[in-house]
Amino acid sequence: MESQNAAPRFVDDYLLSLLARASHVISAEFHDRLRARGVSVPVWRVLATLSGGPETVTMLAEACLLQQPTMTKVLDRMERDGLVTRQQDARDRRLVRVHLAPKGEAMLNDLLTAARAHEAEVVARHPDVAAIKDLLRSLIARQGRRSRPRP
Repeated sequence: MESQNAAPRFVDDYLLSLLARASHVISAEFHDRLRARGVSVPVWRVLATLSGGPETVTMLAEACLLQQPTMTKVLDRMERDGLVTRQQDARDRRLVRVHLAPKGEAMLNDLLTAARAHEAEVVARHPDVAAIKDLLRSLIARQGRRSRPRP
């Protein structure tokens, strides 16, 4: 039996742990819904990122929290399944941009509806979520500026 006077665990007050655990707990609910639809989390992340328009493979990997070789494998499967296409960039032929294919757009629209519904459920349970989202965007922006190499 644990002592009531035990010191709190470091991870229970450590920002990085709290962020990761909160994301994991809330995401798990939605990931279950994705699996029920036969959609993997990486495919969802790619589709959701492409909702803003075509992206390079490097930017997709960063946004989807995947290593570039893993992203390439995900995109190979998605292209084979007719969800995305890859095209050379018109201005910089060294870059490849990933575009949603019509089948991917249809899947995305359905998944965005499900994601918005899940987010509404989370917000209803946690009304202070808007302030949390603002804080997280600020943290990401500030940390992102600090981690980029300077010219």
